[in-house]
Amino acid sequence: MSETVHVVISGRVQGVWFRGWTCEQAQALGLTGWVRNRRDGTVEAVFSGDADAVHRMIDQCHEGPPAARVDSVAHTPAAAPGMAGFDARPTV
Repeated sequence: MSETVHVVISGRVQGVWFRGWTCEQAQALGLTGWVRNRRDGTVEAVFSGDADAVHRMIDQCHEGPPAARVDSVAHTPAAAPGMAGFDARPTV
């Protein structure tokens, strides 16, 4: 079963390689979607693919890369991104 979620991660998540780490983790899980920094200091992402892989990615976002400090991970259902692969997008 396929699932797509929109995720917002807060804490010390910018300037700690969170986007690059997210791309690596999502690609390893076979997910499609994107990740980007937001001007409010959070990181935003869309993960789409096998439901188990999406849930594993959400769990991994609670940890983040070694230099990060994740305070919260909020996720809501979303429309599939309609793209192949997973990439980092510019800050909004």
